[in-house]
Amino acid sequence: MDLIFATNNQHKASEIAHLLTEKWEVKSLADIGFTQEVPETGTTLEANALQKARYIHNQLGKDCFADDTGLEIEALKGEPGVYSARYAGPAKDSNDNIRKVLAEMQDKHNRKARFRTVIALIINKKEVLFEGIVSGVILSHPSGMGGFGYDPIFKPDEATMSFAEMPLTEKNQISHRGRAVQKLVEYLKTIN
Repeated sequence: MDLIFATNNQHKASEIAHLLTEKWEVKSLADIGFTQEVPETGTTLEANALQKARYIHNQLGKDCFADDTGLEIEALKGEPGVYSARYAGPAKDSNDNIRKVLAEMQDKHNRKARFRTVIALIINKKEVLFEGIVSGVILSHPSGMGGFGYDPIFKPDEATMSFAEMPLTEKNQISHRGRAVQKLVEYLKTIN
């Protein structure tokens, strides 16, 4: 069964497709040729995920899900949070975002942070939310070439390396997105 993932981020799409069972074929917006800009104007992760899922559901009339993820840094009072992707500006450049976070964290001793993902699913005209959280610390410099976004500067508490240093299968076992997707998968298993 097809399930539309309301994203143009191919990194996210491949991570999630890797986690879902064979019963579900995840298709990103690029996979279905949907090129319209999807609104993302909420002030919380939950609001953004729901807004994106509702927009795609209303446009296409198909079951779909959307996610929103934020890096929440204790010393920065939860920033960048819901603005993580565009923290350093509207270009959504990961390297610029990392540089900005590292500059703001330069004199901070408390390096605690967490990644939080919220997934909004619309299926059979019902809306369901799933949340995944992973706690960790912000590294003082990028480490690793894998992953995307803030992965090179985030080391989860449960590991000895950054997300960017981990193989995808290992990252998916403990990541915020992996945890939210596991809840999504468990829910989808209950649907015939």
